[in-house]
Amino acid sequence: MSLYNVFDIAGSGMSAQQVRLNTTASNMANANSISSSVDQTYRARHPVFATALEQAQQGQEGAKVQVLGIVESDAPLNVEYAPHHPLSDEKGYIYKPNVNIMEEMANMISASRSYETNVQVADAAKQMVSRTLMLGQR
Repeated sequence: MSLYNVFDIAGSGMSAQQVRLNTTASNMANANSISSSVDQTYRARHPVFATALEQAQQGQEGAKVQVLGIVESDAPLNVEYAPHHPLSDEKGYIYKPNVNIMEEMANMISASRSYETNVQVADAAKQMVSRTLMLGQR
């Protein structure tokens, strides 16, 4: 594997973790929103990652990370009986998102650490390339 491929792999990892951080931030920002119907209620979103498996199977040692898409959680919404709430439906219920704040915090920490690790990998590769070029100057 070429040392330059490390930059592509680390870059794809950083991009994937950035998507994960953005969806986590969106989930946390909407965690306390309230709706009067099931259809209008925010649902937690999660990115779906995959490796470029074809490249790995063709003899390449490294594989990039791909974001296949973002899916909505199918966990049940939080339904609360609040007949005096201004957004309650005709039966007196309000609907809250299916966002689990603890899960989202764990996702945020994990994504942040993964992003930092990919930055360190890219930095180490940059230093190795720089040192290799300096060897040629002597």
